[in-house]
Amino acid sequence: MGVVRHLRQVDADHAGVDVAFRADVHAGLSQAQKAIPARWFYDATGSALFEDITALPEYYPTRSETDLLKRHAADLARAIGPGRAVVELGSGSSTKTPLLLDAISPAAYVPVDISGDFLRDSAEQLAERFPGLPVYPVEADFTQPVPLPREICPLPKLGFFPGSTIGNMVARTAIDLLRIWRKALGDGSQLLIGIDRIKDRETLIAAYDDPAGVTAAFNLNLLERINRELGGDIATANFTHRAVWNDVNARIEMHLVAECDMDFTVDGRAYHMAKGETIHSENSHKYGPRDAGLLLRAGGWTPVASWDDADPAFALILAEATEFRSAP
Repeated sequence: MGVVRHLRQVDADHAGVDVAFRADVHAGLSQAQKAIPARWFYDATGSALFEDITALPEYYPTRSETDLLKRHAADLARAIGPGRAVVELGSGSSTKTPLLLDAISPAAYVPVDISGDFLRDSAEQLAERFPGLPVYPVEADFTQPVPLPREICPLPKLGFFPGSTIGNMVARTAIDLLRIWRKALGDGSQLLIGIDRIKDRETLIAAYDDPAGVTAAFNLNLLERINRELGGDIATANFTHRAVWNDVNARIEMHLVAECDMDFTVDGRAYHMAKGETIHSENSHKYGPRDAGLLLRAGGWTPVASWDDADPAFALILAEATEFRSAP
C-alpha cells in the first residue's frame, strides 16, 4: 500500500518559516525568565541529534520503553485488538513503532510530527516494512488540534504517545493536550502512552547531561535554528548546556546559560542577556503511578492497564476514552 498521502498542516510565512516558531521565540526571549517551548528542538538537525541521544547508554527511556513493547507484545495485542488506526503523536523516526504494529495488526498508521523531512523518511521506511498497511503522514504540531485523514474516520483508533513526551509539558498543558486528542480520536478510542517515573537524581541528571555532550549539542541547536531561520546573530559559543533536577516540581529542567553579558538580534529585534541568565528550553516531568492516573483522567482517559519496568522505573499505560457525560 505504501505512503498514501503526505498532509502538511504547518502555517508558514512568506520565508517558509513556521509562524508559531517565530512568535514563540520572540515571546520567549521577551520574558524575565526567557523560555522557548521544547517542540522547537525538532528541526532536521535537532531530530537527528535526538535519535543519537536515544542510543546513549545514559538515556534509559528509549531502552526501557522498547523493552516493554517487546516483552508485552502479546498483552498489548489482547488489550488493544486488531483493526485500529494507530495515530502516533510526535513520531520522529518511529523506531519503536514496528514493535507495536507487529503486535496489534492495525488497519492504518498515521504518524504526526512537526519535522517534515524526518516524517517523510520514517513514513517511507514504515511503508516498506509493512507493504499492506496504509500510511498517512501528517506534518503538524500535535500540541494543537490536527484534522486527521478522512480515510481513517470510520476506524476505531489508538493514539500512540511514546517516549514520555507528555513530561515536556506542565500539568495544565498536558491535560489540554490529552483532551485535544480525546476529542480527535473519538469515542471508543484508546491511548498507549509512555510515562517516566520519579527516580534517583543521579540517574536523571546523567540521562539529560551525557558526558559525550550529545544532549548539549541538541540543546544548543535550538539557538542555531533561531540563527538559521530567523536571521539571528546569537553567539552560540557563549552559551552552555545545563540540566538540573527540580524536586519541588518533579522534573528535569534544561537551560541554555549565558556565560557572559551579550547583546544579539533576532529578526532585527534586539535582546540582551546578562552573564548567568538562562533560556529555559525543556521540562521533563516525572510521574508516580497515582499522579499519572490523575493526569490521564483529567485529560479524558481512563487507565485500564499498565506495564512497568523497574530499573530504571518507566511505564507504558493503556487508557480508554472516557465517556462524555452531560451535567445533571
